[in-house]
Amino acid sequence: MSEDVQSRIATLVGDNDVVLFMKGTPLFPQCGFSSRAIAILEHLGVAYETVDVLQDQEIRQGIKEFSDWPTIPQLYVKGEFVGGSDIMMEMYEAGELAQLLTDQNVARPA
Repeated sequence: MSEDVQSRIATLVGDNDVVLFMKGTPLFPQCGFSSRAIAILEHLGVAYETVDVLQDQEIRQGIKEFSDWPTIPQLYVKGEFVGGSDIMMEMYEAGELAQLLTDQNVARPA
C-alpha cells in the first residue's frame, strides 16, 4: 500500500470531525451495513462526511490497513477509529455512541 493512500486517508480522518468510509453514498448506500451506519448517524443528527470506497480502490484497500479493520463501513470520530456497522449499532443501542459524539463536541446541538 502506498504512503500516498495512507496520507490521503489520514488527511480525510484528520480534517473531518466525523467521517464514514462506506460503500456508496448517503442517498444510495450500496450495502446493508453502510445503510445502517448512515441511518444511525442521521438519527443522531450529527454532521458527517462520507467517502465512497467503491469509487477508489486504493482507498478501499488502504482504509483496511489504516485501521487494521477488515470490513467497511468504518466510522472515525475526531481522528479515532470507532468501528464498523455492528459496533456502531451496539454503541448506539447502549447510548454510548451518542455519548461519544457529545463528549467530542460533535453531537447535534440540543
